[in-house]
Amino acid sequence: MIESVKLIKFPIFEEDNGELSVFEQNIDGIPFNIERIFNVRSDKGNIRGQHAHRLCSQMLICSNGSIEVTCDDSLNKKFFLLDSPNYGLLVPPAIWAVQTYLENNSSMTVICDRPYEAEDYISNYNHFREFVSQLNAK
Repeated sequence: MIESVKLIKFPIFEEDNGELSVFEQNIDGIPFNIERIFNVRSDKGNIRGQHAHRLCSQMLICSNGSIEVTCDDSLNKKFFLLDSPNYGLLVPPAIWAVQTYLENNSSMTVICDRPYEAEDYISNYNHFREFVSQLNAK
């Protein structure tokens, strides 16, 4: 459900010469065991994501620039603006997520609770709707 998508604020430590954002695995931070981390960089106007996961939860963090994330549970949509490295968006399984890059050279760090598994990805929106429908029928 769309209510399961959450924006989480992480600690940030500011000094005269820069900022440090901290991401830790705990109740107030990343609410799952970390199995994989990857970075995506893209330019203004590019669209990435456009998929859901069957099992994988992800934490999306914009480490540079600005990215709009659209989350969809097949019935409702919610929009999030990621433009600060101390905020992460928790995207659980069965949520269709689309990232629109709003500035050139924007970067997103993605933290996952599972290793890469090709069969976990749902890249066709109609298949995603069928998957969610089957989940809701159980």
